[in-house]
Amino acid sequence: MFDVDGTLADTERDGHRVAFNRAFVEAGLDWVWDVPLYGDLLAVTGGKERIRHYVERYRPDYHPPADFDALVARLHTEKTRHFTALVAEAGIPLRPGVRRLLDEARHAGVRLAIATTTTPENVDALLRHALAPDAARWFDIIGAGDVVPAKKPAPDIYVYVLERLNLAPSECIAFEDSENGLRSALAAGVTTVVTVNDYTRAHAFRGAGLVLDHLGDPGRPCQALAGTSLNGAAMVDLATLRRLLAAR
Repeated sequence: MFDVDGTLADTERDGHRVAFNRAFVEAGLDWVWDVPLYGDLLAVTGGKERIRHYVERYRPDYHPPADFDALVARLHTEKTRHFTALVAEAGIPLRPGVRRLLDEARHAGVRLAIATTTTPENVDALLRHALAPDAARWFDIIGAGDVVPAKKPAPDIYVYVLERLNLAPSECIAFEDSENGLRSALAAGVTTVVTVNDYTRAHAFRGAGLVLDHLGDPGRPCQALAGTSLNGAAMVDLATLRRLLAAR
């Protein structure tokens, strides 16, 4: 079960952040989310929730209109439009090892799923342009967006996906990149592999089965930062994941 933003690809800094800023300009707002600020805002899961948090925490000078909820919804819709256009035009590459591991899993008949709080449109755009036009069909279940009442770090999205896969948590592995994502997966009882990025490197990952810089590729070995040893392996493969499950 894969998270998307920051896990499948580094979409946050040069994807979602840029898209938010373009939506703000179009709406006539003077809001600018620079790279460090966006890193702070990522502590809040969900785009609409992030906008509200920004106003409450960083813009005491801003007086929300009576229809602020509608404005937030419009901003988020426009941000999604900009993000999908960015992915289609410029492309955002998958993180090291992601394509390799997906291919290995598919070849072995291992079921795949998505568990994310980003919108279905964002997921579809990334999968189509970074993987393959039919990549959405590679996944048995795509749990995304507002299909559950509470977003990460609540376990709801993982519970939702597990129920639809008809699998027990002990039969699955989650892939995440952030502390909130890890907390969500662990709360659902799922062993979790974390691949850190520049925004999440300093997060606390207590309880993760394995913490890595990335999943590894031929000629680009990964480095285990915490958790189970890779036993000298240069890449995370299905054998690695089976050992993790066996060690539960």
